[in-house]
Amino acid sequence: MFLVVDIGNSHTVTGMYENRELIGHWRIKSDDKSTGDELAVCYHALFVMAGIEIDNIDGIIISSVVPTLQTAWLSCCEKHFASQLKKDIFIVTVDKISNMIDVQLDNPGEVGADRLVNGIAAWKMNQCKQIVIDFGTAITFDCVTEKCAYLGGAILPGIAISLEALANKTAKLPHIDVSDVPEKIIGKTTVQAMKSGVLYGYGAMIDGLIKGIRAEMLMGSDEPFKVVATGGMANLIAPFTHSIDMIEPMLTLQGLELIYNELA
Repeated sequence: MFLVVDIGNSHTVTGMYENRELIGHWRIKSDDKSTGDELAVCYHALFVMAGIEIDNIDGIIISSVVPTLQTAWLSCCEKHFASQLKKDIFIVTVDKISNMIDVQLDNPGEVGADRLVNGIAAWKMNQCKQIVIDFGTAITFDCVTEKCAYLGGAILPGIAISLEALANKTAKLPHIDVSDVPEKIIGKTTVQAMKSGVLYGYGAMIDGLIKGIRAEMLMGSDEPFKVVATGGMANLIAPFTHSIDMIEPMLTLQGLELIYNELA
């Protein structure tokens, strides 16, 4: 049984695998002020509720884009979850996973570990040229070839960031909940107009970026091509696009599981 941890800017997503099956997963807010002991208290309670014995954890893999939280997680795991570990805790870095994905960037160290983990998981599923879109704090587009080479991508502000900016930087626009989607593009109230602008607007922008990236990657060929979406807002935005082929909510955890079983 091994623990996979993806530390993101807004949320930390964790999962427990046993015999290659995901037997539990959790999503909590990322707090860069958390200590290792606080994380241990939180996750001990979650494990107990799921009927998971801490002493059965024999492996841990961590992907992180928040250095302070990575340090806290290492402290937590080494102090509280490491009694039965068969291997050292595996921290995902570009160098460590270079045999699984070829990072073709000017500065490979710049790319977030989660983006590479997603690329590995998506390539394993499709093994063709593809775009992996992660709808998180930022929306990232990651381009992966049929040989699992990482070409780069695009980054734009996430939906929550845009809504917060609208509300904080204007006098009359309120904070809104976009989970209640509008039926039409033309809003009859300020709130309806904001919801429509964000959801339909992001959908159109995503379709436009996919169209442009696809053209660059295929260069006129008719090779197989996929668009895979993941992240907390994927299910919300996908209905407003026309170009997403599949949604995989657990894509990052699946990638971590693949990396652990091949490299850890």
